[in-house]
Amino acid sequence: MYRVFAIVVGGLALAACTSSPSWMNLDALKPQPITDTVRFESEPPGADAKVSNGQTCKTPCSLSLPANATYTVVFSLNGYQPESDSLELVSMGDGTSRLRPNPVLVELTPAPPPAKKPPVKKRSAPRKKTTAAKKPAAPKPGATQAAPAPSAPPPPAAQTQAPASPWPSAPPPAGEPPK
Repeated sequence: MYRVFAIVVGGLALAACTSSPSWMNLDALKPQPITDTVRFESEPPGADAKVSNGQTCKTPCSLSLPANATYTVVFSLNGYQPESDSLELVSMGDGTSRLRPNPVLVELTPAPPPAKKPPVKKRSAPRKKTTAAKKPAAPKPGATQAAPAPSAPPPPAAQTQAPASPWPSAPPPAGEPPK
């Protein structure tokens, strides 16, 4: 019986180690990186300031940045050219370092107006010149057929070729010379 009791108490003790409450978290004892609050201002105000570590804000604003690296800040605003500035670490002499310049002041330059494109003239589709030979009117029934007047063949440039067809062409009707 003492053995069973000892096993149950040992099991509960092991279970308690794996599920420690959040107030026993020892991460609070780890040293946090020293941060520096940097102010960002732009002329005109309202620009987006994006720091190279991913933090963003709209000017005028302040961000708390870890003072352990250099950063690049890009300012952008619609209608203005983007500007960038660098934040560098400066040793303060007491073992700490600060980010400089602070505040970061940037004057945005208006973007040039977009180049006007010359108006595009719409070209109408070229008209195909069709020179179809006029067929003589069909003779009226009961009228005597006169021999058709010989007509001069059209000039070679005016002749058009029918597009090639995958099917054999029909034989010409009787009375017409083959083409």
